[in-house]
Amino acid sequence: MSFNDPIAELLTKIRNAKDVRHRYVDISYSKIKVKMLEIMKHHGFVENFLVNEQTRKIRVFLRYTKYRETVIHGLQRVSTCGVRQYIGYRDIPRVFNGMGIAILSTPQGVIDGETARNLKVGGELLCTVW
Repeated sequence: MSFNDPIAELLTKIRNAKDVRHRYVDISYSKIKVKMLEIMKHHGFVENFLVNEQTRKIRVFLRYTKYRETVIHGLQRVSTCGVRQYIGYRDIPRVFNGMGIAILSTPQGVIDGETARNLKVGGELLCTVW
């Protein structure tokens, strides 16, 4: 199944998989998805992910607690295809008082909100994860 918005596809598939407590989910490949997954892995929201070059798929392994509760509580797409949300570095939101992350597309690439604040660079607010 093909989507017009690859970021919304990534977030929706992860949201659906975590709701039914799947161990992993397969997603179609794109560079921006890989970069977003690297950020989520770095911050501990995703256990791991594997990229298969032949089938052009990404297998995302979701992270759970010892009692099989998901680490990701919410994913929200902020900037959509119809309404882009551009913000300066002073306006980058602190998601759940630092417990979550904001992912931005900046001139320095796709980075998390804290890094963008430290680099003093703004951009398009793609999504928030908590």
